[in-house]
Amino acid sequence: MSHPQPHRRALLATLAAGASGFAAWQSGLESPAKSGMARIAISLDLEMSRNFPRWEDTHWDYEKGNLDETSKRCTTAVCDMVRSAGGVAHLFVLGRMFEQADVDWLLRLVRQGHPVGNHTYDHVNITGRRLEELQYRFNRAPWLVEGKTPEQVIRDNIRLTTAAIETRLGVKPAGFRTPGGFPGGLADRPDVRGWLKEAGFTWVSARYPTHPAAAAGIEPDARFIAALVAAQEQAQPFTYPDGLVEVPMSPISDIGAFRTGRWKLPWFIRATRACLEAVIDKGQCFDFLGHPSCLGVIDPGLETIRMILEVVEKNRHRATLVGLDALAGQAKPARKG
Repeated sequence: MSHPQPHRRALLATLAAGASGFAAWQSGLESPAKSGMARIAISLDLEMSRNFPRWEDTHWDYEKGNLDETSKRCTTAVCDMVRSAGGVAHLFVLGRMFEQADVDWLLRLVRQGHPVGNHTYDHVNITGRRLEELQYRFNRAPWLVEGKTPEQVIRDNIRLTTAAIETRLGVKPAGFRTPGGFPGGLADRPDVRGWLKEAGFTWVSARYPTHPAAAAGIEPDARFIAALVAAQEQAQPFTYPDGLVEVPMSPISDIGAFRTGRWKLPWFIRATRACLEAVIDKGQCFDFLGHPSCLGVIDPGLETIRMILEVVEKNRHRATLVGLDALAGQAKPARKG
């Protein structure tokens, strides 16, 4: 979920400002239903990630959509596990991946019922206002976007991915997820929301709530996990004033834990379980955010996914496995006036 490093400080400042404004704006919205059956989703971003499988790997920044075999096997294994448990995994794909010769493995998953959403063609920062903020690839090869505005590049990235999904999989994209998550979602970008609506999307997964920063190599203590659990309140679906639905990603993601925090696998499983159980107790929504390019390396046995499925099964009268479309259906409309 990374953005070009030279602009990371500026981007973080923008996100902080957006989060501040979002807090006041969101107070005028209805919150999602907090009773009844908890809805649990497992979503995977099918993209390559820097620092995996080796910490020194950075070349993936320039070929995010060139999915490797480890990531494909991990994706397939997760989908098969979730399907065996009676659910579906929601997959978000980059259009560039469809330039690969073989997508039969993904087509099989689609035929089994796993939804596939749009994640842009090149993993672009859809909130970027300058060309150099959009993607590493365009910084290295600026001729690819020469003469275009940031808006044109972004909208083309979205359109081409939809075309790729429809052409090679024969289905329409199930929702849209932004590369990178934002504390305020797209609250401060009605223009971007408009682009998505014009592209035919009714919901977006853009919000990644603020939570404690994982310190490199430090095991999360009870206070950290309690704060992470509290952040789930800000990961519930809601509706923007223009009608676009937001389906947030539930922290902490595998990238946040294993790249930023350099966590050990048991720490991640413990923190994820605490958040999951708290959400189930409140009958809320939970969207586990994973990246097969990371999970396939750090958690090859898929212990994290197995734990999630076991917790849901243990609480089957209070929780159910769903795709993100179902979470979008939990969002109540924004208040008028």
